[in-house]
Amino acid sequence: LGRVRYRMGEFKHLVVAQFKEGVEVKDILKGMEQLVSEIDTVKTFEWGQDIESHDMLRQGFTHVFLMTFENKEAFTSFLGHPKHIEFSGIFSEAIQKVVLLDFPTAFVKSKA
Repeated sequence: LGRVRYRMGEFKHLVVAQFKEGVEVKDILKGMEQLVSEIDTVKTFEWGQDIESHDMLRQGFTHVFLMTFENKEAFTSFLGHPKHIEFSGIFSEAIQKVVLLDFPTAFVKSKA
């Protein structure tokens, strides 16, 4: 894969979601923002809503969430946190479809 420089230890949690009809997405977003603000192992949190893709390419998915952790151990700690477990139940009820990817980062390019 060429000259990939690895960012040592950083770990990502990516969620791509399609919400059920009638779900108040803003309430889910508020809950998620509160969750990540209360759990110290979450290093960064970003989210976005697709506004550009064609429906055929989107396959019903509309939102993406990305969390960064210092390392896999911090991510594992997050998964077991009681507030995450509680929110996961709420989130699961709100989604029609979801894709989850958990991975160490391969850092390729940055602005110097």
